Amino acid sequence: MRLKRYSKVWSALAISAILLSACSNDASSTKKPHTTRKMAEQMDTKEFSHKTNNDQPDVADGSLTYGLVSNTPFEGILNKAFYEGEPDNKVISIFDEGLLGTDENFIYDQSGAATYGMSEDKKTITIKIKENVNWHNGDPVTATDLLYAYEVIGSPQYKGARYYTPMDTVVGMDKYHAGKAKKISGIKVVDDKTISISFKEANPSLLTGLWTAPLPKKYLAGVPIGKMDAAYQIRKKPIGFGPYKVKKIVQGESVEYERNNDYWKGRPKLKSIILKVINPQIATASLKKGDIDFADITADQYEQAVSLTNIEVLGGIDLAYDYIGFKLGHWDAKKGENVMDNPKFRDKRLRQAMAYAIDTKLVGEKLYKGLRFPANTVLPPSFPKYYAGDVKGYSMDQNKAERLLDEAGYIDTDNDGLREDLNGKQFTIHFAAMSGSDTLEPLIQYYIQQWREVGLDVQMLEGRLHEFNSFYNRIEKDDKQIDMYAAAWGTGSDPDQSGLWVKKAMFNYTRWVNEKSDRLLKAGISLEAFDETYRKEIYKLWQAHISEEVPLIPTFFRYHLLGVNGRVKGVTLYGGEVADWYHVSVTEEQPVK
Repeated sequence: MRLKRYSKVWSALAISAILLSACSNDASSTKKPHTTRKMAEQMDTKEFSHKTNNDQPDVADGSLTYGLVSNTPFEGILNKAFYEGEPDNKVISIFDEGLLGTDENFIYDQSGAATYGMSEDKKTITIKIKENVNWHNGDPVTATDLLYAYEVIGSPQYKGARYYTPMDTVVGMDKYHAGKAKKISGIKVVDDKTISISFKEANPSLLTGLWTAPLPKKYLAGVPIGKMDAAYQIRKKPIGFGPYKVKKIVQGESVEYERNNDYWKGRPKLKSIILKVINPQIATASLKKGDIDFADITADQYEQAVSLTNIEVLGGIDLAYDYIGFKLGHWDAKKGENVMDNPKFRDKRLRQAMAYAIDTKLVGEKLYKGLRFPANTVLPPSFPKYYAGDVKGYSMDQNKAERLLDEAGYIDTDNDGLREDLNGKQFTIHFAAMSGSDTLEPLIQYYIQQWREVGLDVQMLEGRLHEFNSFYNRIEKDDKQIDMYAAAWGTGSDPDQSGLWVKKAMFNYTRWVNEKSDRLLKAGISLEAFDETYRKEIYKLWQAHISEEVPLIPTFFRYHLLGVNGRVKGVTLYGGEVADWYHVSVTEEQPVK
């Protein structure tokens, strides 16, 4: 499942048949639940290197080609404050960055384009931008540019989804966001390079989730905030202050980057980078031929990729999880909050039953070659401090699923093998999913078959899989034809997941509103949460609560794999992404074949 893939019918049906056969033969209703922690221990993360091994001398002024694996064009909203899809994020990561660097635990340190200090009461953070940090057009990156990012995201006219904690806890942000103040009182520009940001309460997520991506105020002058996501400066000629500049964009298809000779760290090693969209089905063949220097490796391409002699395979557990979401309500744009008003999945026993009906362990082994493994919760093991490995999650138990459905009143009253609703009427669930790699259609067909086994009539929405951008457009707009959907979240590096879950979070696509969940998430970023023991316990309780209530079914944690040509040097994966493009180089003029 792609983060926020069209299959050949014969291959999809063949794989689906294998899965269904394996389920019927291998998984009984009395099967004991496994724990994801044991599963994670069995998956040896050391079998994949996080760094390229190439130690040959660099080629001066080299160039490489990056294959952006996607069956759909990138959307082209090329700014951190506005993008939504993962493909756009990958495009942005080469030319822009945040001001603060992080250590190996994703905690802000002093290694970035700015340094910071924290007040004694931990309510105010002061950021000082280094003198040689400049936008690609030559303008200096200033404190006013960071203030402008807060003013844009906090504006009532802002259409994006980045307004969440800790952004919304800045002193004075509530009045500014409501249109009752022209300035954000808690943000002070000390001088051209220094800014202080004060918060209502101390929050440990300031050191992992603080917004540190400025917006070039001078470059965007005259662009209304409400139309900024569609502006020329965002779509056609975006700028950042990263190691490479955007030279040319073929919308949705490719990006040509050139070296930023004035990069604050120094002169990057590569002269240029070409990014082009590569269909998942040909990515490995393209790596083999040397048409691209590196690309993500999907599970269905894994066995082919590891057999190639001209590439290295890098990998690690991603900051992400796949899930099946229930549409429980809608987003009220006027109030800026989720409203849980859809009665279809109101009874959590129905949601729990659907979770018990499927076998994610089997799917991970059979369909994903072991590269995805059962997710028991919504914080992945890549957060070792906070991941609740002892939360059981849901392993396949169809007898239990049937009992729960009986208890909830979903009974097959006409003996056709399918359950009716609480009023004795036909009960059909419309299930939406994305198109893409050869794994997607058999996966969805497997889910549908398993739910049918317990008497639930689940139909693929409009009888087909849907293209990535249009899929998410319908999810975001709460299309009433969609009852449930299969998707994936990249969690980001901050353990605070308020931006995906609370009542005020636009990204809360299930539209689940739950007072206890919101309360626990708030406790996780309280003054008390600076105590790591307390914070761990809070997030353990929160994950257990999510598991019990099942607003979504977490299905898989995943390995993120990258195939890298033998001539490439300096690639390090960090949280599933290239850590620093500044260090990447090549040691031969042409790709190794």
